[in-house]
Amino acid sequence: MIIVDAHQHYWQPSRGDYGWLVQAPAALQQAFLPHDLRAQRAAAGVQLSVLVQAAPTEQETRYLFELAQDDSSVVGVVGWVDMEAGDVSARIDALIRDGRGLLRGLRPMTQDLADPDWLARPSLDRAFDCIQDGGLSFDALVDMRQFPALLRRLRRHPRLNIVLDHAGKPAIRDGRFDPWTRWMEELSQHPSLHCKLSGLLTLLGEPMREDAIEPYVAALFAHFGAGRLIWGSDWPVLTMQADYAHWLQLAMHLTERYASGRQAEVFAANAVRFYALDIDLLNPRSTP
Repeated sequence: MIIVDAHQHYWQPSRGDYGWLVQAPAALQQAFLPHDLRAQRAAAGVQLSVLVQAAPTEQETRYLFELAQDDSSVVGVVGWVDMEAGDVSARIDALIRDGRGLLRGLRPMTQDLADPDWLARPSLDRAFDCIQDGGLSFDALVDMRQFPALLRRLRRHPRLNIVLDHAGKPAIRDGRFDPWTRWMEELSQHPSLHCKLSGLLTLLGEPMREDAIEPYVAALFAHFGAGRLIWGSDWPVLTMQADYAHWLQLAMHLTERYASGRQAEVFAANAVRFYALDIDLLNPRSTP
């Protein structure tokens, strides 16, 4: 079975535009580049990946395009654009051109913004129109504070392909399940919204066991179904809690428990469809 990692990062702190890393654990404040993941990914049996931005600059998106040239496993990039720029249409067109088919989506770092209603600002309508018209997807990096704004955006752009990164970052370490699952029930009513099965282990607190994520995973399958869940590693953030192969095997085990026989969708087909990846899952020999 072909496996697509739909959420993975590379970064080089010496570039100077990863402001959030200053507050991150020291173990993450180093370079994570293709040669650091290649062997782990191969050992785990993951053939392909979607590279996701980690800095709020268009320069970093172009840096990811460059890295992808040296990593044949990368079949798509989710980049960043200044969505409030007056020339946002031209900026998106330029990224599409420079990516030469690699740009598959865009992601603002919404969780870091002071305004919890930012996603719903009418001034962003033009940017969302351009994302949709350009055949791109939108990654929603949000937590519960931004859910109301995300809901309003879904209503305003009902045909836009949106994926909820890291299951909307439930407050697992605080044991806050009910508010989050009520939001999952409401948000999942919008058929264009998908959800990433990613980032959950790093939301655990100490000394919580990893099986504490299971009620959250069960809720995701109950609300989104296997047809709208997309697996991602969230490497290298994942390394703070587990290794690459362990999270893959745990996620596969949970998928078999809650959606038996649907692993091919969660671990490949949904990502290929959502990001419109140029991959023939029925013909593995055509895979890079």
